[in-house]
Amino acid sequence: MDTLAKQSRSKERISKILDAAINIIEEGEIDDLTLAKVAQISGLKRTSTYKFIPTVDFLKKLIISKCIDECLESFSKNALNKTNAGDLVKVSNYIVYNIYEYFNSSLISQKIILGNTVNPPIDSNSIHKLGNIIQETYEESINLDNVFNKQGVCRVVAQIILSIFSLNTKESGKLNDIGKIEASRAVIAYMTSWTTK
Repeated sequence: MDTLAKQSRSKERISKILDAAINIIEEGEIDDLTLAKVAQISGLKRTSTYKFIPTVDFLKKLIISKCIDECLESFSKNALNKTNAGDLVKVSNYIVYNIYEYFNSSLISQKIILGNTVNPPIDSNSIHKLGNIIQETYEESINLDNVFNKQGVCRVVAQIILSIFSLNTKESGKLNDIGKIEASRAVIAYMTSWTTK
C-alpha cells in the first residue's frame, strides 16, 4: 500500500483514516465516503487528513490495495494440497476458491471492488500482485514453460476472476456460489487454451 507517510506516527494516522473510511463504507455506501466525514470519525483534524489523503479517489485506491494485500495474505495461508499437483482443473479451482473465500468474507472488498461501478478501478499494481500469486500457484504444480507471456496470462486470470465475481455481486446483490462456479469454468477454459498448445 503506497502512502505519503514515512514516520510511524504518520503511518498510525493513515491507519486511523483507513479504518474510519472502511467503517463508513461497511455501514453505508461508497458514496457516503467524504474526507470531512473520515476526519470526523478518525478523530483527526481535517488538515491532517488532507495532508496524507488528497482526494477520496486516492483513499479508495488505498482501501483497494489493502483489500488485495489481505486477499494475498489469506491466499498464502491455505496450502495447496500436493495431491492436486499436475491437475489443471484442481489447481484452477483452488485458486478461484481461495480468492472467493476472501471476497466472500470481506464486506469492504465486496463493496469497493466487486460492487463498485465508479472510479477508481483496481490499479495495475494490485492486478500484478494477484497475478503473481496465481502464477506461483500454477507453477508449484503445472509446467507453464510453454505458455507465452505467463505473467500476462496469469494477470488475465486475475481479471477474469474479479470480473465474474463483480458481475455476480451486481446481479445477485452479493457474491455467491454461482460466481465461484462461473469463475472456475472461465479460468479452466482460459488456462486449458494456453497449456494444451
